[in-house]
Amino acid sequence: MKKGDIRNIKISDFTYTLPDEKIAKYPLPERDSSRLLIYKDSQIAGSEFSLLPEHLPENSLLIFNNTRVIHARLHFRKVSGAIIEIFCLSPYEPEDYVINFQQRGECSWTCMIGNARKWKDEVLSMEIDINGVGVTINAQKVPESDKSTKNNSDVTVKFTWDNESFTFSELLEVAGKLPIPPYLNRPAEEKDDETYQTLYSQVEGSVAAPTAGLHFTPEVMDRLASKGIQTAEVTLHVGAGTFKPVKSEVIAGHEMHTEFISVPKETIEKIINHTGDLIVVGTTSMRTVESLYYIGKKLRDNIDIESCNLSVNQWDPYEEEESVDPFIALRFILDYLEQTGQDQLISATSLMIVPGYIFHYPDAMITNFHQPQSTLLLLVSAFAGDDWQNIYEYALNNNFRFLSYGDSSLLWKNIK
Repeated sequence: MKKGDIRNIKISDFTYTLPDEKIAKYPLPERDSSRLLIYKDSQIAGSEFSLLPEHLPENSLLIFNNTRVIHARLHFRKVSGAIIEIFCLSPYEPEDYVINFQQRGECSWTCMIGNARKWKDEVLSMEIDINGVGVTINAQKVPESDKSTKNNSDVTVKFTWDNESFTFSELLEVAGKLPIPPYLNRPAEEKDDETYQTLYSQVEGSVAAPTAGLHFTPEVMDRLASKGIQTAEVTLHVGAGTFKPVKSEVIAGHEMHTEFISVPKETIEKIINHTGDLIVVGTTSMRTVESLYYIGKKLRDNIDIESCNLSVNQWDPYEEEESVDPFIALRFILDYLEQTGQDQLISATSLMIVPGYIFHYPDAMITNFHQPQSTLLLLVSAFAGDDWQNIYEYALNNNFRFLSYGDSSLLWKNIK
């Protein structure tokens, strides 16, 4: 498919009717009791997630996204009684996630504001209690001249607090609410703190869970290991843009959100050296692993490139440029890490995977069932081809549960 044809893909071609009763509002009591759709060689069958190891070949390599969802929603009450929601999207100052979370006293974030019309320039305050110690948190907009957010609807907010014994991460954990998906149409509940995190979540930073991983249990992980299936981890901090619908008629008009990624040197080495199938767990792992190819290409062309220029643009895959062997691209990354003395690649990606995309690494993916007319559904279509319609029709007709707390699928790449 030519570049121009890809940009003119109509989002209306990627829709289906999703009845509200098909959307799972809550998870099942046992994570791995969820259903699993198997798609391979254009054949579709049903199974249970607990049986996943039986459906994977020995010597496979699974890639997980180890990001952890933060309590990103902060609710401040004005003197007038109006509630202002500050939804923390990404760190602004310091820009590094780890450093920002460890700040004591002040930090700044790029945020979305709920009830924004009611918040002018005044400082908002909130009092919280952490283990019997009172803390006052203040929030103030950074003046327009001082901010440089990409999205005009986003605001830079400076947070200050009066007790430097506590880090910003500790404040969020107590003061904030977990940002469960808006389509659940319910407030976050205490049990969401556990059920909306993956078993292997470690690195704080996401405002949405990589939901394909919600089905894994210690028992499933043990059975994978006993079968000789290896695992590796990447980090992509999922942004609120994952819920952003494609509102333009064609995808050329859709601006893909940019997200932080981190890939350990060890993971890159595993991808290079593994001899079996590579299976990515979730669309976020897919976008991270595939982004490595374009980063490697940039390093091939300029090994001394500044790290800020390594990020992947949404249209990078569709530019007509000379290709490189995918595994050689990974070796350029390893050379770069050796040269710079780093043990992990840190960058950002706004990679958009749509029909016509050429996949470089994964043989299969594990993913939930996604919203109509979403970039996630476009990614599934790129991987499974036109069979995505048969996959979703099967799921709808066989009572699969949809979206974040819904059931799962194991999709093998359609090589036609």
